[in-house]
Amino acid sequence: MFAFALFFYFVLMVAAAAIFFLPAARARAMAAASGAWRSFTDSWRRARHGAAQTSAASVRAAGHAGSGAMQFLVRRRLMLLGVLAVVAVPVLLSVVLRSGKTVFYEDAARDTDEKVEALLRGEQLVPPQALPPEVFATAEVEQVRPLTREGSRNWDVLDPDFRARLLLVYKVMKDKHGYDLALLEGYRSPERQAKLAALGEHVTRAKANQSYHQYGLAADNAFYRNGKLVISEKDAWAMEGYRLYGEVAESLGLVWGGRWSFKDYGHVEYRRPGFKLPRD
Repeated sequence: MFAFALFFYFVLMVAAAAIFFLPAARARAMAAASGAWRSFTDSWRRARHGAAQTSAASVRAAGHAGSGAMQFLVRRRLMLLGVLAVVAVPVLLSVVLRSGKTVFYEDAARDTDEKVEALLRGEQLVPPQALPPEVFATAEVEQVRPLTREGSRNWDVLDPDFRARLLLVYKVMKDKHGYDLALLEGYRSPERQAKLAALGEHVTRAKANQSYHQYGLAADNAFYRNGKLVISEKDAWAMEGYRLYGEVAESLGLVWGGRWSFKDYGHVEYRRPGFKLPRD
């Protein structure tokens, strides 16, 4: 199926390139399309008046147009082969060099550059000190993020690759931008996901087992300032922090919820290569 789609893509790109770069091809394509349309409309009009024999003439006319186009392709075969090579080589190289990932499809996992990979391999970061439970149980937090006090903040149950990236986000945000981050929730059980989903779409749109939280591949984070969590989107300092947080997270191969139509600024997730999230 993939090979067929790739071949179909090549054909479309070659045809498009020929029409775009070659005036003669463009003129022939327009003439063929115009002739086919006229043949179709004439056939339809005559068929309505009972002249069924005109259908055969329309088919012959379309056949002549197709024959002319084929003759043109044969005459221009060397040029078209060159265009095909220009289109095909980058895609084929992407398939070979990226183990089947093509450049025109966005892969589920975000790639990281070599410097980031070196950072992830070279520095073993440890989770920050746990905050007092009452920090997560205030009325302000409950209003913005219901049931946060019940969330899991155990770093050990997160996917190791995701945990390493997230800890590096914490470090960069602190060292470079001066923001302290706090983990609101990491792993989330299917039962808790269903409980949150029942509160409405303003809380979450994912049902049980449909969130990366259930697989230790997502986390919700907030800023910690002066002994309190700062989550409000009305706080200019926090919104600037979210912007920086999103940039840092994406640079480390994570997906940031601030890009979604349903904004979830504190959410990041790791779309691990080879992992497919179940959907209904």
